[in-house]
Amino acid sequence: MRKRERENPCGVCGHYHKYEEGEVCGICGHRMPLLTDKSLLVQPSVFPSQILPDFLFLGSYDNASRAELLKTQGISRVLNTVPACQNLYKNSFTYHCLQEEQKLPFDDANQFLEQCATDKARVLVHCMSGKNRSPAIVIAYLMKSKGWRLTQSYQWVKERRPVVELSEAIHQQLQEYEQKLYGSINNSSSSPGLPVFSSGAPSFSFGVSEPSDSSPVPAFNSGSTTSIFARPISDVPRAFTFGAGQTQTYATEDPHSTVQSSSANDITMDGS
Repeated sequence: MRKRERENPCGVCGHYHKYEEGEVCGICGHRMPLLTDKSLLVQPSVFPSQILPDFLFLGSYDNASRAELLKTQGISRVLNTVPACQNLYKNSFTYHCLQEEQKLPFDDANQFLEQCATDKARVLVHCMSGKNRSPAIVIAYLMKSKGWRLTQSYQWVKERRPVVELSEAIHQQLQEYEQKLYGSINNSSSSPGLPVFSSGAPSFSFGVSEPSDSSPVPAFNSGSTTSIFARPISDVPRAFTFGAGQTQTYATEDPHSTVQSSSANDITMDGS
């Protein structure tokens, strides 16, 4: 074995180079950033997060795709929480894939993890990013196996994998599972460790104040106002002749006929 292979692999890219001393990786070009603030050095690791010593690991699909690194950690079983993710190394690991897309099957996952614990087998629980679905499965397992409430289980996982970001829908499913296990749900106001979700969409006023409830509202169709369509029709226009003055009508002996006389201002139009 060469000297470089006896060194510890890089915690970010997984290759062998002296990353702690700022050496550039000869394979992928990775180098530890030269920053004084250690909080800015946090990068996604190729190694999954260890939740329970020598047993339970949490990670992403990228972690699950690195078979050699999983073997170096002694992981032999994989719990895939996303049906769309492929199980890449069926000849090297024992896979269990959850088939539910919307509702997480906590009981199904816990049964598989309990069997892994009985067999003393190390298991990786993963989703695409390792931030939402797979952490929820691990939290539910801690609630079931350790007897912890949702708050304590979430804090335990969050401390060991800071990138965890539960969605509101997943958090609600965990609350329902807590209700199922213990018959009650911890109040979020007394549980500062849990994620806080906004109650609704943010409002934008653009500097315009909202009208108060006391502002007068215009009244339509009130009893004191008469509609223009309800008024009686008056002064209906008479018959109209283009270019002629007022037409006078004379009664004749025939009651059904009238004789119209044009004024002197009428203009005779030649039809020819």
